[in-house]
Amino acid sequence: MHLACLDLEGVLIPEVWIAVAEATGIDELRRTTRDEPDYDVLMRYRLDLLDAHGLTLTEIQRVIGTLDPMPGAVEMVAWLRERFQLIILSDTFYEFGMPFMAKLGHPTLLCHKLVIDGDRIVDYALRMPDQKRAAVQRFHELNYRVIAAGDSYNDTAMLAEADAGILFRPPANVIAEFPQFPVTRTYAELQEAFLRAAELAGLEVGLLEGDGG
Repeated sequence: MHLACLDLEGVLIPEVWIAVAEATGIDELRRTTRDEPDYDVLMRYRLDLLDAHGLTLTEIQRVIGTLDPMPGAVEMVAWLRERFQLIILSDTFYEFGMPFMAKLGHPTLLCHKLVIDGDRIVDYALRMPDQKRAAVQRFHELNYRVIAAGDSYNDTAMLAEADAGILFRPPANVIAEFPQFPVTRTYAELQEAFLRAAELAGLEVGLLEGDGG
């Protein structure tokens, strides 16, 4: 059996922090993993901003409630689940990501958790360091073959660990630094890239019986 592993934000849903920046006027929150390769540096920066502006979890979740998956994302998830076992590997947090899972048809999401004090976000708890790459390693130990797709710096270790890695709508800096990964910009191109990668890896891809999620 083979797995499809996808990033979440920027691949299936809008960037949550950018949406929060637009809703609150805190432009500094626009900085994402597309800009900062060190995830801890980025999160400490965000936590400092939340504290300085008194922004609460409830306010952030209110913004999240207004967001929908990117156009075509629901269909992309359904297409993958018909052909692969699908796992979403994300550096988001369950408090942010779970509201989207119902809208995407309830795929499996593996991500991190926030540390909450009252309604304030005071810290974050990683499931484990470099969890995307580590998850793909564990899948390989279970004799799965993995095709992975993502858009940012924090996806590149996952893509490198997978049997095939694909970039989806990445920024120019990521393309320049990781030319080994094919670049796709539409879901149709992403589907073609998955099929091409499966073929090159010698994997047979057909419609799965039942729900492949």
